[in-house]
Amino acid sequence: QVRLVESGGGLVQPGGSLRLSCAASGFTFSSYAMSWYRQAPGKERELVASIAGTGGSTNYADSVKGRFTISRDNAENTVYLQMNSLKPEDTAVYYCNARRFAVPVRVYWGQGTQVTVSS
Repeated sequence: QVRLVESGGGLVQPGGSLRLSCAASGFTFSSYAMSWYRQAPGKERELVASIAGTGGSTNYADSVKGRFTISRDNAENTVYLQMNSLKPEDTAVYYCNARRFAVPVRVYWGQGTQVTVSS
């Protein structure tokens, strides 16, 4: 059974930091690119950051470059999102995503964790 379980969300003041974790199970973790998406109320879900299966390549949305860092531990089947200098506009539900590009393509989602940036 495939599971992606996010944790680490919460309420933080502007300028603060949070680290999100996503624990994966039920599939070959290192064979999947991992990503974090977010969805704010009334907005579409957007890609925040992604990392290749080997961890050698990362990609970030322009809005988070220089503030967020995605990383993964293939031994622990976990992907992280370190979020620094948080802004109110970072408030959203953050989702973990796993994608295998090789055929057959597979995509899995976590249940999401709420991040609220407010004073």
